[in-house]
Amino acid sequence: MSADPKKAADAIRPLLKGLAPKIAIVLGSGLGGIAETIADARVLPYAEIPGFPVSKVQGHSSRLIAGKIAGVDAIVLQGRAHVYEGADASQIKTPIRALKTLGVEKLLLTNAAGSFHPSSDEGSLLLIEDHISWAGWSPLQGPNDDEWGPRFVALTDAYDPKMRAVLKAQAAKLGIALPEGIYAWYLGPNFETPAEIRALRGLGADIVGMSTVPEVIVARHCGLRVATISAVTNLAAGMRSNQHLSHDHTQSIAKLCAEKLDRLIPAALPDLVGA
Repeated sequence: MSADPKKAADAIRPLLKGLAPKIAIVLGSGLGGIAETIADARVLPYAEIPGFPVSKVQGHSSRLIAGKIAGVDAIVLQGRAHVYEGADASQIKTPIRALKTLGVEKLLLTNAAGSFHPSSDEGSLLLIEDHISWAGWSPLQGPNDDEWGPRFVALTDAYDPKMRAVLKAQAAKLGIALPEGIYAWYLGPNFETPAEIRALRGLGADIVGMSTVPEVIVARHCGLRVATISAVTNLAAGMRSNQHLSHDHTQSIAKLCAEKLDRLIPAALPDLVGA
């Protein structure tokens, strides 16, 4: 049986006393540092929220934090569900729909990804403009709940142009390179083969990762506007000779990306809320 997002929202609501967040941020692998800078922070472990998944992946703290970032009321999700961990559709839908129930209107996602984009080496950021679902799975499979959205949802504008424009403008002011590109969702947990990377490049993808797309689909289904920044933590398989891909490497390079995100996100939040 699917978890009830409204019960999850009820568990979160006491944290929001005096706050009215219109934006939420999901922090990916190794990118949780910004959560430590939240003013008036109120913390709730996912384990105490009905239907929220507790990740066992290093770098995902599995806690919700409410407070202020750069004076903006915000909710931060420090960690996410991954299908490769065995997460089902309900564990992906419940957090996103709970945010919607609480009045959130915009979702800013971050993730760690492998790059084959010519301008995006390890330690850089890339703004997602579109995606390719390489996994062959959607969190909306099965009976549709018309309360949350239509049976068939368009994804033409999945990555909001106005939110992307704000992020690009703020990145330029801060001197942070933020090219745009196409994200391919790969199920994982194994890394991709060099042949798969060649295939993805041929399809027009620029980066590849193991998350995010299910959240985007659920968010757009229930009417949330979305922007996503990928932290490039490695070059994809076959892009560099003698390269050994590992999660430890992802974590170490994510720290370099986090320094840029920790500057960019607070600078952009006020304009993102108004976009």
